[in-house]
Amino acid sequence: MPVLFQADADLNQNIVLATLRRFPSIDFQPATAAGVRGLADPDVLRLPAEQGRILVSHDQRTMPRHFAQFIQ
Repeated sequence: MPVLFQADADLNQNIVLATLRRFPSIDFQPATAAGVRGLADPDVLRLPAEQGRILVSHDQRTMPRHFAQFIQ
């Protein structure tokens, strides 16, 4: 089963683009494609979970708190 990734809106999109350029077979969905830009953190976490994706984020300020609540 392939690993699927979802970029958060705060993730530097150059990381997504460089990853896809270097490894085109990786399924790394940009934030704009998933429609996560502007969503609240719990919703951003819910969408990739429903799709079996791993969220990749730079948000160290609020995301960990929401993630802790999400997995309970």
